[in-house]
Amino acid sequence: MTDINELESWDRGNFFHPSTHLADFARGDAPNRVVTGGKGVFINDMKGNNLLDAFAGLYCVNVGYGQQKVIDAISKQANELAYYHAYVGHGTEASITLSKMILDRAPDHMSKVYYGLSGSDANETNVKVVWYYNNVLGRPQKKKIISRWRGYHGSGLMSGSLTGLHLFHKQFDLPLSQVIHTEAPYYYGREDGSLSEEQFSAQCAAELEKLIEREGADTIAAFIGEPALGTGGLIPPPKGYWEAIQAVLNKHDILLIADEVVTGFGRLGSMFGSTHYGLKPDIITIAKGLTSAYAPLSGSIISDKVWKVLEQGTDEFGVFGHGWTYSAHPIGAAAGVANLQLVDELNLVGNAAETGAYFKQAMKDAIGDHANVGDVRGEGLLCAVEFVEDKAERRRFENVGTTGGKLAAALLKRGVIARAMPQGDILGFAPPLCITREECDQVVSALQGAVEEVLG
Repeated sequence: MTDINELESWDRGNFFHPSTHLADFARGDAPNRVVTGGKGVFINDMKGNNLLDAFAGLYCVNVGYGQQKVIDAISKQANELAYYHAYVGHGTEASITLSKMILDRAPDHMSKVYYGLSGSDANETNVKVVWYYNNVLGRPQKKKIISRWRGYHGSGLMSGSLTGLHLFHKQFDLPLSQVIHTEAPYYYGREDGSLSEEQFSAQCAAELEKLIEREGADTIAAFIGEPALGTGGLIPPPKGYWEAIQAVLNKHDILLIADEVVTGFGRLGSMFGSTHYGLKPDIITIAKGLTSAYAPLSGSIISDKVWKVLEQGTDEFGVFGHGWTYSAHPIGAAAGVANLQLVDELNLVGNAAETGAYFKQAMKDAIGDHANVGDVRGEGLLCAVEFVEDKAERRRFENVGTTGGKLAAALLKRGVIARAMPQGDILGFAPPLCITREECDQVVSALQGAVEEVLG
């Protein structure tokens, strides 16, 4: 094994890390961690630390680390056939089986699955599909995509534009002109504190209606949204939100893309966030929970309505000119099959619902009354704690983000990984769906200690 000091030197000298302060890292002013293994909800690093990963990597290791069934499926597939493409009708047993398994779990009106490698590229595919769809229907002007502030949909050119977080826009010349943003369903952050959840949902729908009127419904192709906001703060929708939003979209013939990269395959305590909240999407984006990140794989689930138009388009214009070299990669597909089997065998969707409810209540009981805890929220095994300077006024700390970072660091000292979320002092928790109540208690106890250390 390479010496840890040499490896860390190579790391700083050669590795371009994503979402990192590049100068601090290169200088050695920011830490690095060389991860060597994991089991269940824990990971190990090269320095011998054993850490409870309360964010499941990046909300993705849903079945937990070290699941031999998935590992064996990857190994078996690599030995039999490591790669073949999916162009012009080629498939493998794994990719065909996985497609059937996904559609058996998806809402009934969904029809086909297109594969990529990440949620970002899946959303790039989704936009191209939507544009193609409207061209086939003779509506070449109907191309704008509405997203929401605080939404996260990836880091590509179009997917980064769809993302509604400033970090992913500034200095990158984003968003692109075809993307417009509307109000986030961020009830805790509402300006008018007197509004009920239902009233705030109605306000969000009214703002969307005004935006459509300003832009012209005949120019707007689709609306994209996560069933529950992820990186924007782990925010479940307020009561009545999706019902109100879908009514506006249906009125103006605007497609709905449900970005289920985080919520798909059990995170909210339901197989899909769309069924959990009563959405009827035209396209569903999937990734993380599809393979629990044991191999890269993403997908776009296409509805019957959209698929019929895509078929019509190829009859009129020939081959559908979109594809990735690694679409439906056999190793990723094999990992997906084994992963979804484990999700069922271990009842991880049920555990997300039951243990998730326990986890959120334990958080509220432990720190909900603290003077700087503004909100404890979540759904299933998605939970966030938002910290503020003044609880009564919901007033943020002066240097937004600093407190969240300090709390995450204090948690790490206590052996627990959580994520300081952008655009607020918000600690996010999204542990593997196999977490136990005892492990939840360990996270809550560590958080109590971190809060006492940082905030008193």
